[in-house]
Amino acid sequence: MAKLFIIGCGGVGSVAISKCCQNSAVFTDICIASRTKSKCDALKAKLEGKTSTRITTAQIDAMDVPALTVLIREYAPDAVLNVALPYQNIAIMDACLAAGANYIDTATFEPEDINDPAWRPIYEKRCKDLGFSAYFDYSWQWAYQEKFKEAGLTAVLGCGFDPGVTNVFSAYALKHYFDEINNIDILDCNGGDHGYPFATNFNPEINLREVSSPCSYWENGHWVEIPAMSVKSEYDFEQVGKKDIYLMHHNEIESLAINIPGIERIRFYMTFGNSYLTHMKCLENVGMLSTIPIDYQGQKIVPIQLLKELLPDPASLGPRTFGKTNIGCIFTGKKEGEEKALKIYNICDHQESYREVGSQAISYTTGVPAMIFSMLVADGRWKKPGVYNAEQFDPDPFMEALGEWGLPWVIDESPAMVV
Repeated sequence: MAKLFIIGCGGVGSVAISKCCQNSAVFTDICIASRTKSKCDALKAKLEGKTSTRITTAQIDAMDVPALTVLIREYAPDAVLNVALPYQNIAIMDACLAAGANYIDTATFEPEDINDPAWRPIYEKRCKDLGFSAYFDYSWQWAYQEKFKEAGLTAVLGCGFDPGVTNVFSAYALKHYFDEINNIDILDCNGGDHGYPFATNFNPEINLREVSSPCSYWENGHWVEIPAMSVKSEYDFEQVGKKDIYLMHHNEIESLAINIPGIERIRFYMTFGNSYLTHMKCLENVGMLSTIPIDYQGQKIVPIQLLKELLPDPASLGPRTFGKTNIGCIFTGKKEGEEKALKIYNICDHQESYREVGSQAISYTTGVPAMIFSMLVADGRWKKPGVYNAEQFDPDPFMEALGEWGLPWVIDESPAMVV
């Protein structure tokens, strides 16, 4: 029996909210809060009558810490699930501390504008300390460890699929199949087709920043940084087929490099088609991916935010996206002195996701884990004071719930390796 306060009502948020309502035995009450209350009200109207979960809605600017604190304190939830923008993570964590609420999010904090004088010196110092261009990284939120510990509150970061499920896959593999893991290759394949020449499957601003950032991977105790999209390979994905994969930086590498004993190398690969990369390079070349405001007819406009308004809304892609995703981890390491390899992965169908909750598989594969992580924190199974990543908890209850709530996983003990 738990109360959950949910901030955000976009593509991922709507899936997480829908799954909470399916899981009404645990989530007896939820409050949906967003800057645009009409979106919350529309989702509430869609779900009521199909669930015994009591739904309330609220309007809030997540950057207004005092107002958000009051709202959380009045609702008195067992946990706060943040599925808003990554820029808002720190503000929401501050509000949770002030209101005495546990915290869960799905994406790593990043400043909205790294050229803002308030952020630039901090950003440059972090890049130097970390050894790579840390446009987004966990250190901003890990700095809250003692604050949450002293308050007796739990914060779990990166609770989507990647990061999130991939972190739990790593903990599960170490617990049940390895004595030590030496190498992890994380492979994210979206084999879906939405029919547009160019669109992003989640928030365009976040997606394009992530993809265009320099690539970083972990090897032999340090970061190796190379230009974005400079390493390409090909991989044959089960039920999807052969796809081009590109090495890129991703959040979970940062925590796995610290929390998985024996690790020597961690790499993250994602699939991209030629059309996506050609459009993105053109937009980058003409300055449309810039986060630096420009003056246009007396107004300050951030180019990438304007581009976001011009592109299709990711939440609208569900009915027109066909195909499957295949996301998982390839592990190599040792068990009882012998070399061992293992792959754990999930396949998700875009149209099946749309039929169930009205969203394509990218939102589904993030929203379902967000509900499960929230359940484990709210019911106390993953509750300990401090700030943590998913691999720092017992993976078994999560893995059991993952299949039960729509994302069954597969274990391959003879996986193909990335060449």
